Amino acid sequence: MFKEFKEFILTGNVVDFAVAVILAGAVGLVVNGFVNDIIMPLVGHFSGGMDFANMRYVLSPASGVEGSEGYVAENAIRYGAWINSIINLIIVGFVLFMIVRAYNKARGGAPEAGPTEIDLLTQIRDALKK
Repeated sequence: MFKEFKEFILTGNVVDFAVAVILAGAVGLVVNGFVNDIIMPLVGHFSGGMDFANMRYVLSPASGVEGSEGYVAENAIRYGAWINSIINLIIVGFVLFMIVRAYNKARGGAPEAGPTEIDLLTQIRDALKK
């Protein structure tokens, strides 16, 4: 059983997948930092100094003194955080699009598709007729 596990773990696909997951986590941190620390302040500046993260609709305000026994936390719909998530998604999608586009351009574009199965069968049929 250990031998089978060792063979499975050391196959190229598993190792490649592990490296991809680790790199994806690191890239995710970089992209989130870029969006939160650079892009969102610019978006807030050009939207009149608005900070989306603090935008919310309060359903029930906090009551009591924080830290005391009878304290009830604020209950709010935080739609500003949701707006930040949407902007983050758009920016990450655009960055990934640019990366894939540059990769395809450097690779020479997508390979041309060969003849379909029907085309090949038609050619064989025509050759047999002759």
